[in-house]
Amino acid sequence: MDYMTVNAEERKTTGKRAAKALRATGKLPAVMYNSKGEATMLSVEEAEFTKVWKLATPTTLIKLVVGKKEYLAFIKDTEYDIITDKNLHVDFQVIDEDKPLVVPIKILLDGNPAGVREGGLLQKGTNSMKIKCMPKDLPVRIKADISALKIGEGMKVGQIALPEGVEIVSDKELVIAFIKAPRA
Repeated sequence: MDYMTVNAEERKTTGKRAAKALRATGKLPAVMYNSKGEATMLSVEEAEFTKVWKLATPTTLIKLVVGKKEYLAFIKDTEYDIITDKNLHVDFQVIDEDKPLVVPIKILLDGNPAGVREGGLLQKGTNSMKIKCMPKDLPVRIKADISALKIGEGMKVGQIALPEGVEIVSDKELVIAFIKAPRA
């Protein structure tokens, strides 16, 4: 699997002055948290991180390279300045590649329902669900094909076709889409 890569260096200095000096050199202060909650202070190139950040979703795994070590991580949080249009700080959450993940993921509705073409109205339900899988099996997105739904029919979370190795943790009875009859 190909991952977006962010190169980082460990840093020793902390505080507002150190962060400001780091930003002046084109780098961002960052923190990497491991699965035990332990933190490691890092610095990353601001331009390199911003390219990755603009493409990443909350479930995008990133290869974080710190010196000669590589980690798989999520972007846990960022501090962003809307006035300067720049990131100010980033937190990474490193995952354990040997343990299954339980993560929330958005559901994208795909297709034009038959019931809508007949005059029905599409009512959307929940737009996300929790899934459980190994990091290598984590899908980029989950699509729900609703093109076959007719008036009076709906689709539930449990009816979504998932890739191999991915299981639903959320309530399988949650409605994601329903085709309502048109008003008389």
